[in-house]
Amino acid sequence: MKSLLNFFAAGKDAPPITDPAVIDAEFRTHRRNIIFVITLSYGLGYVCRLALNVVKKPLMDGGIFTPEEMGLIGSMLLYGYALGKFSNGVLADYSNVKRFFAAGLFLSAMMNFGMSMSTVVWLSATFWVLNGWFQGFGAPACVVALANWFSNAERGRYYGLWSTAHSIGEGLTYLGIAFLIAMPPKGLGLPWQFGFWVPAAICVIAAGLVYYFLQDRPQTLGLPSVAEWRGDSGLRGTASHDVRSIFKDQLRVLAIPSIWVIALASSTMYITRYAINSWGNVYLQEIRGFDLFDANLFIFLNTAAGILGCVAYGYVSDKLFDARRPPTNLIFGLMELLPLFVIFYGPANNFVLAAALIVYGFGLSGILASLGGLFAVDIAPKKVAGAAMGFIGIFSYLGAGLQDYISGKLIYDTEIRVVFPLGDSAPTVYFYDYSTPIIFWVGASVVSVILASSLWKVRASD
Repeated sequence: MKSLLNFFAAGKDAPPITDPAVIDAEFRTHRRNIIFVITLSYGLGYVCRLALNVVKKPLMDGGIFTPEEMGLIGSMLLYGYALGKFSNGVLADYSNVKRFFAAGLFLSAMMNFGMSMSTVVWLSATFWVLNGWFQGFGAPACVVALANWFSNAERGRYYGLWSTAHSIGEGLTYLGIAFLIAMPPKGLGLPWQFGFWVPAAICVIAAGLVYYFLQDRPQTLGLPSVAEWRGDSGLRGTASHDVRSIFKDQLRVLAIPSIWVIALASSTMYITRYAINSWGNVYLQEIRGFDLFDANLFIFLNTAAGILGCVAYGYVSDKLFDARRPPTNLIFGLMELLPLFVIFYGPANNFVLAAALIVYGFGLSGILASLGGLFAVDIAPKKVAGAAMGFIGIFSYLGAGLQDYISGKLIYDTEIRVVFPLGDSAPTVYFYDYSTPIIFWVGASVVSVILASSLWKVRASD
């Protein structure tokens, strides 16, 4: 056990490099590699998290799981992720993030392999809650890397770039995995198990990239803190890695009222986010009449727009509002909320639906970047960025997990079964009403925008 803890522990400070030219070159190289690898690998890791959402309809149509059982299994990942993101957020502040992140990706891949072999509710739920736990290694590790290698004045932009990983991963899942299992000519028509096998292989590759390219704190390489290198005052505290000092600052996070409001705003925003992720493609198939591939193609539109939304949020908040998040939160929050009324209550026109999903994805990804972590990291002491991210995460994913089960239950309660006698066979077709879940999903976004707007005067701290 001791050797395992030593393996994951943060490295010791190396003898300082004194040559300014070498320091500059090292910072430029590692910062470029770090932002690239955490964005790419976190995005690839998302495929292992969302695979179940794409195969949900085939599993329901095949009579393997009911909507309520699918909601239960799906919620297990989110509960596991909520707990994992908090506990692993605390651990990430003490860890070598390179090894920590790589281990989470590899173990998540193993859980996806397990899911491909299970048609039993309790076993699938077990695999999926463990997958959520291991997925919870990623975001805290990435945020700690961002806090260690990028300063206050620039973090919004780089956090926005990293946040594009959410959309990259969602896009790969909803389009790529749908192509594997959708029936020809739009897909390959492979068994649903491929919806887990391929993501697992992708996560193993991502783990290798992280282990090779990601770096621990600058001081472990003999470099000064990023604040000293840039001449900023915001991150002076990151030079120390004293365990007692870190623990005290982690407790301080819980005493910041704004952190609690951000956590609640993020929680309600995540209800809507994961409602669309988990049930959006099923809704489009059940209510709008799309086939599996086309339904996932429409969901892909909002994830693709999200890439631009993340980048835009970082630049707008940093450049136009001098790193103030609340005004940008209101703008992007409304861009996330208003299109929902068009998606669910607007005209049944494919062009209008596509446009609404694009605007929704753009706004969602921006507000996700802020409420999901950036705003809290701004407010909290910088050397406990992982704990701040984890605290927000446990609220966010408890909300998302409750949503998945509640949505599944609300949908299942409206089930109508129609048996069609066809010769010797009598296939059963299932019909569902989404009216009540939609009110739940849209209402959560309304609450989120109100809560986020209440922090109008809150600014980042050093």
